[in-house]
Amino acid sequence: MENYSKTIAKRENYMVYRAVIKKSGDWWMGWLIDLPGVNSQEKSRKALLESLKIGAEDMLNTPVEVKGEEELVKIEV
Repeated sequence: MENYSKTIAKRENYMVYRAVIKKSGDWWMGWLIDLPGVNSQEKSRKALLESLKIGAEDMLNTPVEVKGEEELVKIEV
């Protein structure tokens, strides 16, 4: 198993996030540890991983509106 000592690992223009997945009955369910709120349930492991990827992309691409004196900044880790 790959060592995930860093929360988010940057690899050649894409990010790697940790996910917890498990099979429960006929369903696969999972969530991203590093992006709270990204979770999914699918009939296959492959579909679950794709669904989690889409959920992460959606969350990261959600526009954020700043107000007043607020400032939106990016922090590289």
